[in-house]
Amino acid sequence: MALQQLNAPSHAQSGVPATVPPSGVAHQRHRHTEKFTVIGNHLAQHEGMSLVALGLGVYIQSLPDGVNVGIKSLAARFEEGEVAIAKGLRELEAYGYLSRTRERTPQGRWVTRTVAYDMPQAVIQQPPAPKPKPSAAPAPVTTSAPANPRSPANPRSPANPRSPANPRSPAGTPSPAPPLPEPGCPDLTRHRTAAEILAGLRRHDPRLILSERDVRRLAGAVSAWLERGIEPTAVQRTLTSLLPQDLIHSPAALLAHRLTTLLPPPLPAAPARPHVVPLQNCDRCDRAFRAPEPGNCPGCQAASRPAG
Repeated sequence: MALQQLNAPSHAQSGVPATVPPSGVAHQRHRHTEKFTVIGNHLAQHEGMSLVALGLGVYIQSLPDGVNVGIKSLAARFEEGEVAIAKGLRELEAYGYLSRTRERTPQGRWVTRTVAYDMPQAVIQQPPAPKPKPSAAPAPVTTSAPANPRSPANPRSPANPRSPANPRSPAGTPSPAPPLPEPGCPDLTRHRTAAEILAGLRRHDPRLILSERDVRRLAGAVSAWLERGIEPTAVQRTLTSLLPQDLIHSPAALLAHRLTTLLPPPLPAAPARPHVVPLQNCDRCDRAFRAPEPGNCPGCQAASRPAG
């Protein structure tokens, strides 16, 4: 009979350290000293954006200044198509991580200026520039001789300054977009018609593809147009006519701008109809005459009066 070995291990030893959690992801950290990018968890773990938008945001943050991040360039770099990449860029714009503006160059060409923000909250909460303090009034001159503008007491200062120089203030945050119009009296049937108009715009122009969230956000503005007596075909024609020839980067923003700036005024109140006295048939001679109530015509009334 073999002797019992009390110092033998009760189970096989694992090579995983005890600090590693029993389930979930385990990280092997390594300190980077070159070719790395600092990404905030507010972007990498954003709860409102899709995975495509998160990947695009992290990729754009890792690029140096001057790299082209247009839709066609990103589609050539990744397997996702232009539609998915355009949707991801619109999500980054909606959450403040990206801004794209159209500008005209001195040569007359239109270019897109793209700015990526690694901390949108810092841009929104940027404190206003401090106002310059008014300079103290100069002391009165006691001598009768005119002061020399280039004297040591006042070197290179203008003789009669008109206004203090305005220091260059940092660029402030852009003004918020005007709110979308809303109907005065919400109506479920009108709201459904507005949603159908927005969802069907891509039949007239394939570039006007809207997500369900954009349709829900813009349906109230279209309902305001319908409430003011605009026919659905006229609303659709206003939103799809005279569109730009190049790629539309944000269809929802373009439609929101048109629905807000081109909103027609309410119809004026209809003028009151003039009161028309109805026609009556005379009970005696059967002639037609105008009177508020049935009876005799003026001729028969005059003939029936006693002479006197």
